Amino acid sequence: MKSTQARGRAVRRVLMTTDTVGGVWTYALELCRAFADAGVQVELATLGEPVTVPQAGEAAAVPGLRLHESTYRLEWMDAPWKDVRASGEWLLALEDALAPDVIHLNGYAHGALPWRAPSVVVAHSCVLSWWEAVLREPAPARYARYRREVQRGLRAVDRVVAPSAAMLGALERHYGPLLPPTCVIPNARRAGSFTAAPKELFVLAAGRLWDEAKNLSALEAVAPRLACPVRVAGELRHPGSGKVARARNTEPLGPLSPEALAAWMARAAIYAMPVRYEPFGLSALEAALSGCALVLGDIPSLREVWADAAVFVHPEDLDGLTRALRGLLDDGAHRERMAAKARARALTWNPRRMAEDYLRLYATLRAWPVRHPAGLALGAP
Repeated sequence: MKSTQARGRAVRRVLMTTDTVGGVWTYALELCRAFADAGVQVELATLGEPVTVPQAGEAAAVPGLRLHESTYRLEWMDAPWKDVRASGEWLLALEDALAPDVIHLNGYAHGALPWRAPSVVVAHSCVLSWWEAVLREPAPARYARYRREVQRGLRAVDRVVAPSAAMLGALERHYGPLLPPTCVIPNARRAGSFTAAPKELFVLAAGRLWDEAKNLSALEAVAPRLACPVRVAGELRHPGSGKVARARNTEPLGPLSPEALAAWMARAAIYAMPVRYEPFGLSALEAALSGCALVLGDIPSLREVWADAAVFVHPEDLDGLTRALRGLLDDGAHRERMAAKARARALTWNPRRMAEDYLRLYATLRAWPVRHPAGLALGAP
């Protein structure tokens, strides 16, 4: 158990884990940049897919950030548990070598490790809540092991954080009461990374066309009803089956770099995200900072994040989606008002504020003894 002699000591070094694919990487790098501005060094341990050359360049541009790379399978992947155990041993060895002040986990299972430093789990999404929202049924029995390991990690850490209260509620529904204290810290993006060019009348979306959670098939269905192009950025090839999704009515832009996607957002009049599942929605935040009016899936997390600064449509309501898009396309004054409201709200979630919230949380944890259950067997059957 941690000594109370740590009270008052500033956080100088954080050991953080991250996936390298999707929004978790974007979130982690944004937080690392803001920590660097505050004089906090991050040791960033990567899991899953290898770090790409552009990602390595992003990381190298952050003062003090050091990458520790691995390709261990993540807990939500098929048959991951041997890798989860091995990656846990690797992470404990990193803690021994680096002596961080805080452990910041962007996954669940490693929360059950016997950390010496205070530990935080940040809940970005989970398989069980995804299954409930997207397929509208409980996850199948094959995810029983996943549920146990996630529950074990959630109950062992010192704090559980989520970017929305809706995500915290989903965790409690699926894994029972969260024993550690919880808090909401919204995600953030730097406003300076996004600009608004002269707007063109087209609808932009981003995501994997085959991903049922993103519900881009709804845009495929309504695109012929609109008097403007609907352009979709994202991967068309399914990573498991290799099958390529076919875009018949929308214009596929393919996978784009962050800079290229930001350039499209700068030009787009409307950003559409008719999702069935999204715990926060970083791409909507980026689009709002780029001056786009937002049309979003009417789900609790997005209502919480955007309030009256977006137009909401039930994910299965194609007629409603058509009306929402037509209404913004046909009424330029209304579209500009909604874009201005979205940008004003987006500016309230800035990386400096996000970093300050985390640093206050870390300071609280370092001021009190840390509870770490003994003998948790990570990845045990």
